[in-house]
Amino acid sequence: MKYQILVVEDQEEIRSIVEKYLYKEGYSVHIAKDGFEALNQFNSNTIHLVLLDIMMPGIDGFEVLREIRKISEVPVIFLTAKQEEVDRVKGFSTGVDDYVVKPFSLKELMLRIKRLIKRVYHEADEVVYFYEDLSLHTSSMKLYREDEEIQLTFAEYSLLHVMFKNQGQVLTREQLIELAYGHDYEGYDRNVDSYIKRIRQKLEKEPRNPKILVTKYGAGYMFGGVRS
Repeated sequence: MKYQILVVEDQEEIRSIVEKYLYKEGYSVHIAKDGFEALNQFNSNTIHLVLLDIMMPGIDGFEVLREIRKISEVPVIFLTAKQEEVDRVKGFSTGVDDYVVKPFSLKELMLRIKRLIKRVYHEADEVVYFYEDLSLHTSSMKLYREDEEIQLTFAEYSLLHVMFKNQGQVLTREQLIELAYGHDYEGYDRNVDSYIKRIRQKLEKEPRNPKILVTKYGAGYMFGGVRS
């Protein structure tokens, strides 16, 4: 499995050398130069780990992390020149998994990444769910139609994971939020409807007349049932 890492760093020299080492270690790499681009990349790709600078133009790393934590528990490592205890405490309270202080050893950074990925993603724990010609792979967080991968964002994957596990059951919007994103979800409830719409665009032959992910009006959504 090829893990996808998002590198968020406004300094080109650091960004370039980290990207080079990550490729050398066999990872797929996505690049962002500021916080806004980071959130766009995160919401557009399946990201398994984020390397996140704190001090950036636009919105800083703390704010980016807060936005990520609204929908995802993906592992995040701060790349920072800040060493003060108050900043470390703020980072951990916001949900960061690890810190690397600049200037840092690239070998140490690669080891920290490997350790964190090994802890979070257990290849031996891979579970595959099936529905007709679709298969959802939990360790790699990938969806396939036969042998063709269907690209998912983390938010879309989280919803589909719940739906594959509860095929044929009607789930309310509130249940989907709790099961997919947890009690601490801070986004809007209606975001779920947007995720459903995007998923249908990727799964359904006729998204306006869905057969796989259907709406049970007044009740909720059901995956893998016959539309009534």
